Amino acid sequence: MHIPPFDNQNKPIVDVDDPTVPLNYFNIVKLKRGEAFEYQVPGYETCIVPATGSVDVNVEGVRFAQLGNRGEDVWDGEPEGAYVPSGARAQMVCVSETAEVFVAGAKYDKVLDPFDVREHDLVQYGSDDTKTHRKIKHILGQKQHDKVGRLLVSELFTVGQGGWSGFPSHKHDTNRLPDETRHDETYNFRFKPNWGSGLQMLQREDNEPGDAYHIVDGSTICIDKGYHPCCVLPGYEMYYFTILGGLTQRSLVQYFQPTHAYQIETIPGIKDMIAKFK
Repeated sequence: MHIPPFDNQNKPIVDVDDPTVPLNYFNIVKLKRGEAFEYQVPGYETCIVPATGSVDVNVEGVRFAQLGNRGEDVWDGEPEGAYVPSGARAQMVCVSETAEVFVAGAKYDKVLDPFDVREHDLVQYGSDDTKTHRKIKHILGQKQHDKVGRLLVSELFTVGQGGWSGFPSHKHDTNRLPDETRHDETYNFRFKPNWGSGLQMLQREDNEPGDAYHIVDGSTICIDKGYHPCCVLPGYEMYYFTILGGLTQRSLVQYFQPTHAYQIETIPGIKDMIAKFK
């Protein structure tokens, strides 16, 4: 499902028990200096990630100062995040001129401890020759595995201008270990320059026609099932904020589309990428 960009007025874009991706939660919060925003999501663990600007975060009395260091856009600096346990009350206060903050969540009923993430785990794979070349910055990734319930949060960048991402096509909509896990997924896209755009494919069955969505700066995509590669127009860079919520476990097991799975062996670094979602 494609949700075009709109002024959500700091209200969830993907709320609890969403009919398409019930395992996910997603909000975008926009603040000016000194403004505060408070939230509490029972039954969902969340992660606060400033897209731009800086916020002071308070999670049930645990404080994380000056979270976020990016200026103009998501390309302007490195990501930071704060983990908010399931159902905990969290407050953010803007300490820069403005801030745009992503709040990512996954359904999880146990209560863990809050923590902040100031360094990311970087993976880069693919090549210009293969036309699929991307960089992944994990915020809640493999390093935080023992501190998080079911939530995976990362930022994905296409390397260069134009090309494909999420290929070879894969899905993760059915719990059938060891071959695949059920993980709902939500994206929010950005483009540089911001008038760029791209395409999100969603193919339900191998070798059968699927759906395609025209994505623009600020588009949100909710993926419940199917193979889902995406691409960006030549001459533009693409970024997408990625939320994964597992049904029964945190580690992601992707099932690659049988028609294209052999290309796992042709794209440099892809096996390392797969391992980092474990």
